[in-house]
Amino acid sequence: MTTLQLVKSGENTASLDTLKAALPDFAKDIRLNLSSVLTPEGAADLTQAQIHLIALASAYATKDDGVIAAISGEASALSEAEINAAKAAASIMAMNNVYYRFVHLVGGDYKTMPAKLRMNVIGNPGIEKVDFELMSMAVSAMNGCGMCMEAHAHELAKAGLSTQAVQSAVRIGAVVQAAAQALRIAAA
Repeated sequence: MTTLQLVKSGENTASLDTLKAALPDFAKDIRLNLSSVLTPEGAADLTQAQIHLIALASAYATKDDGVIAAISGEASALSEAEINAAKAAASIMAMNNVYYRFVHLVGGDYKTMPAKLRMNVIGNPGIEKVDFELMSMAVSAMNGCGMCMEAHAHELAKAGLSTQAVQSAVRIGAVVQAAAQALRIAAA
């Protein structure tokens, strides 16, 4: 089995090193960025646990089994509650980012209409609210929802996080998304 097949299969032996090795030469920058942004030195103002949470939620958002397996292996020290929160962040933002991107882009009466969508997990994520917001910010950036990004940036600033911390979260999401894209291109 090739490295790419191993990563794509999502087997337990997948790791961040396996993922980086599977990235083709055209994605060398992505490989190097993975090595950087998933460290406290490369993700200013975030803890290693926050980095792992953001990377895991971002991996779930890519819907790529190999990326999910590799990042899950890297984030193996996370608790069950944290893993569930990463899944919840990716899932709830999949819904919210579609809905609120629509509201933002179309405007008009839609801005004043109630969403009528359940989003209780945002208020009670089962982990520190700021960590859930960081994951939600990264996934919202990946999904391109400006309204959601503004809301999460506001909440993170209100919680006292620096702009560097927010930027670090978005950079993690961007690089994880790019790794999944590079793997899809290589498999085509």
